[in-house]
Parts: sequence; C-alpha cells; structure tokens
Amino acid sequence: MRLEGKVALITGAAAGVQGELMGFGGAAAWLFAGEGAKLVLTDVNEDMGRRAEAQLREHGHDAVFARLDVTSEEDWEAAISLTMDTYGRLDILVNNAGTGGRLRLEDTTEETWDGQMDVHAKGAFLGMKRAIPEMRKSGGGSIINVSSIYGLVGSQTSTAYHAAKGAVRILTKSAAAQYAGENIRVNSIHPGFCRTPMTNASYQDPTHYDALLQRIPMGRVGQPQELAQGMLYLASDESSYVTGSELVIDGGVTAQ
Repeated sequence: MRLEGKVALITGAAAGVQGELMGFGGAAAWLFAGEGAKLVLTDVNEDMGRRAEAQLREHGHDAVFARLDVTSEEDWEAAISLTMDTYGRLDILVNNAGTGGRLRLEDTTEETWDGQMDVHAKGAFLGMKRAIPEMRKSGGGSIINVSSIYGLVGSQTSTAYHAAKGAVRILTKSAAAQYAGENIRVNSIHPGFCRTPMTNASYQDPTHYDALLQRIPMGRVGQPQELAQGMLYLASDESSYVTGSELVIDGGVTAQ
C-alpha cells in the first residue's frame, strides 16, 4: 500500500473505465487506488468521468469526480474545495489533462497555439497554484506534471504542442526549486508514443503506425499502465529525494 492514507487529485482522468482504452490519468487512478490512495478524478468529460468514478467505487475504492476545465481558475478553486471538504487534505496532484495538435509552424493558427499553451502550461500553473497551499498545511506533497518527449525534442509537426510541453518541463523545475524546502516535490514525466484515446485514431493508419514503430528502439508503443507505474513512483515516498527531475518513459526514442 504505497499510497495508503494519501489523497490524489488527477486531471484528465475520465478515460478510466475498465474494459475500454484508458488514458494516463485513468490508468493512474486505478493504480493509485490499488495502493491505498483516495481519489479526486477530474475532467471536462463529465459522463465518462462519472462512469469511472462509479466503477472505482464498485471495486471498493474511495473516489469522487469533479468537472474541471484546467484553464479555469474558478474550476480549480471548486475542485480543490471539493477535495478538502471530502478528504481534508491533498497529498498528490497529477497535472495530466491535455490535447493534441499535429500542425507545422506555418499551419498553426493563433487559436491553436493559445489552446495548447492554455491546457498544458496554464493548466499546470493553475493546478500548482491552488494545490500548494493545501499541501503546505499537511507538511508536503508530490506534484507530477505530465509533459512529453515532445517537451524535450522537436519533430516535423506539433509546433504548439512542443512549445506547451516544453513550458510544462521548465515550469516544473521552477516550482521544484521554489518549494523544495517545504517538502513539496515537483517532477515532470515524459511519455513517448503510447496508445491512448488521444492517439489511437492516428495509430489506425498502417503507414503512420509502421513508421512510428521504426522510431522506437523497443519496437512497440507504450501502454497507459506503464506510464502510470512511473507516476506511482513519483507520487510515493520512495521518491522522497526526487524533485525537479524528468522521468522519461519512451521505449528509448530520446536515447537516439
């Protein structure tokens, strides 16, 4: 029970229904719950989020759902208030909510740019801003910001996504330096190519998928559960001396 007694808020956690393809947030929710954590699941997809909440409860886990648009400070205030009213503490924040955008620079509109920066960078900023005061009250906590290998390296597409995920990476380091003395750890996790609800449609194209596999030394895409294992490590006390770090889980892509 590596998270026994801890409360975790996970954004982008609606895709957490067993029997269906999960996202990183949904996979983390099940893994965290199995290790004893109480959960606050959040997402803009309320219908699916409620289904995940109900299924977790049916399996004996303690979980509540809150609709959260991570770009809204008011939504963040409400989600944190629900967490404190329900559980009285907050120990773990996983800033996982995200969207994709595979556009080259000249094809990227201002709206697309702003949307990517808002969901990823602003979302992580607002989440930390609202969570840190509550973590301080209980003597510390762990914040996990989901970046990407595209926050470390460039590619032929996804201009705004790269910029936003790179912002999450350096924002993580800034927060880690600021709050390390209060036992609030902040780390980023950098998934490689994984099969999730956000990527699955593009993986149906055999030409695209085969080309993708050629870029991965391990010869396969990752699964959400494999990313969740990394989140569990960063959430647990096993990583008590780890802050400001980048955990890359990518099958070797960025080793090349």
